[in-house]
Amino acid sequence: MIAILFCSFFVLLVIGVPVAFSMAIAAALAVYFGSSYPLIVVVKEMFSGLDSFPLMAVPFFILAAELMSGGAMTTILLRFASQFVGHLRGGLGYANVLSSTMFAGISGSALADAAGPGAMMVRMMEKGGYDKPYAGALTASAAVIGPIIPPSIIMILYAMQVEEVSVGALFMAGILPGLLIMLMLCAANWYICRKRGYRSTEPRPGAREMLRTTLYALPALFLIVIIIGGIRTGIFTPTEASVVAVFYALLCGMFVYRSLKLRHLPDIIYRAALVSIAVLIILAAARAFAWVLIIQSVPQTLAAVIVSWELSPIVFLLAINVLLLAFGLFMDPLPGVMVLVPILAPIAHSLGIDPVHFAIVVIVNLTLGLITPPVGSLLFVVSSAVKLRVTELVGEMPPFFIAHVIVLLILTFVPAVSTWLPHISGF
Repeated sequence: MIAILFCSFFVLLVIGVPVAFSMAIAAALAVYFGSSYPLIVVVKEMFSGLDSFPLMAVPFFILAAELMSGGAMTTILLRFASQFVGHLRGGLGYANVLSSTMFAGISGSALADAAGPGAMMVRMMEKGGYDKPYAGALTASAAVIGPIIPPSIIMILYAMQVEEVSVGALFMAGILPGLLIMLMLCAANWYICRKRGYRSTEPRPGAREMLRTTLYALPALFLIVIIIGGIRTGIFTPTEASVVAVFYALLCGMFVYRSLKLRHLPDIIYRAALVSIAVLIILAAARAFAWVLIIQSVPQTLAAVIVSWELSPIVFLLAINVLLLAFGLFMDPLPGVMVLVPILAPIAHSLGIDPVHFAIVVIVNLTLGLITPPVGSLLFVVSSAVKLRVTELVGEMPPFFIAHVIVLLILTFVPAVSTWLPHISGF
């Protein structure tokens, strides 16, 4: 049954079948040809994978991100970030990373980050004299911060798989790693801009203009405070926070910034629905795929084998880094969480690794798959949005990928980067 599952899955991937359909079809073939279970059980497991109250947060956070983009708040955040660093050498590159970090605190999605402020920043950087492929590669790399800074869709899904961690704890745990990624990407941008001679043509804004821009951006930035503060104080759950985010984005766009009109809503809801459907189909298929693994006792067997090796926690984490980086070459983060986390998390727990620390290592690892070919979704989103070939983006990626790997190693060897904020916050 397992042989049928994996052989059919990889064959389907090789011939170009989308990941979600590859997992669902592989699970169906494994059940039909390799077991006595009725085929309807695959459909039942797919529906079970979506029958979850916390999962309702996913489409609402996606809708909130679309409302923020449609309500011109993306432009406001770009202007807010540019006023601090736009006048420096490589300033538009810094502004790109900073705006992606701020938008990450609103969207929870790397793809929304790249398609929204990221695409706008590529055009701005090109006008400012930067090579377009470099601007695109920096945009894709910065968008990886989207699933790390809370709110995060992938963190919600991870918490659904592992009882030892909560969504609130993971949200708090993602803040410092997200900021660390931001700093490393800024360092990479500094090095490349000095090497290539990219200079800023923007004048430094005056204090009065900076104050006015900051005050104008505060309502948009306050959404992050509402989400994190509301969850931390227990005013609402993460699912309820996603609904609050939708209504807050709607009110800001329509009444504070007055750039969101009623006629825009059908198109915004349509785009959010398409993205949500794509995500939910992946989750449903991943649930069926994981169910086949579970009934064949693959997680238990693998856990017993790895525990028998008596690896130290650090060696285990380094091995997991290699495994997940390789896994990310061929699969997106969401199915990765659904399929791999139920297998790996119990092993990490048996080795005494902090569950929050392990969660962040896994999440950061899997999100790097978004910028690694051949499947890297962010590469295709950015190339499509700004009319670049994927090969041009890939050629500019090595310095940024190195920056991400350095952050990953820091997270592996220094657990406090992930666990300190959740600890002092009471999670």
